Amino acid sequence: MHHANHYYGHSYVLARYCGFDSELPLIRGYLQHGWNIGDGMAPDHEFVPGIPSFVWSERTRRRAWSMGRRQVYVTGAPWAYLVAMDPPAPEGRDGTIYYPFHGWEGQHVQGDHDRLIDEIRDTEDGPVTVCLYWQEYRTPAVRRRYQEAGFRVICHGYRGGWWKDLDPDFLVRQYAEQRRHRRVASNRLCSAVFYGVLAGCEPAVYGDPMQLDGERDLFGGRSRIRGQWAALHGASVDLDTARAVTADELGADRLLSPAELRHLFHWQAAA
Repeated sequence: MHHANHYYGHSYVLARYCGFDSELPLIRGYLQHGWNIGDGMAPDHEFVPGIPSFVWSERTRRRAWSMGRRQVYVTGAPWAYLVAMDPPAPEGRDGTIYYPFHGWEGQHVQGDHDRLIDEIRDTEDGPVTVCLYWQEYRTPAVRRRYQEAGFRVICHGYRGGWWKDLDPDFLVRQYAEQRRHRRVASNRLCSAVFYGVLAGCEPAVYGDPMQLDGERDLFGGRSRIRGQWAALHGASVDLDTARAVTADELGADRLLSPAELRHLFHWQAAA
């Protein structure tokens, strides 16, 4: 089982869906852990030949096949299973949850946070929650900028890594936050935006997109995303279109049964 299968508590969500309340069985294969425009897997991961990959959508499976990957199966995103187990309610929502583009461990973002703050203020007409990645959240200079702007600033937690600091409830906390907001937004189209749509939010993608130090535009990168998913960019997005695209990208319309997932993952049926 690759350690990235545990990122964001993905394996825990799927285990719960399959009826494992306490034991965490190991997934025999590689599980996609974030939305991307390639084959679903992180480009820096090494793969063992003959071990299957589990991706979120048929579109991603086809891209993986065109790149020479075999034994690729569509399972749908763990987030979609979480939502299916606890469907969102439309009432009791207010404001926007905004996800600034972030780096990963060892990477840093180049961009104008003050400019982004001004754009958020000019666009949103209700209370704003800014959710920072743990790396930016632990950087006082970045966190204080958003706090001093009057935004509520949170962090969903640490995603875990190398079988350490695992957090089974990461997605659970993220879902709880998104369910309380009317809108979800980011300065780049990303997993969190698709998650928000499935959680019942109205999406938006606007603001300085920022970039990582030494960022490479793999598989067409930012220009391809803005072109292929143009309908999801802007301060106001057609909700029906967003829902249709989200269902496709997260595989939410083709989730497997617990028995089917257990078979694919080589899990024994829960007692």
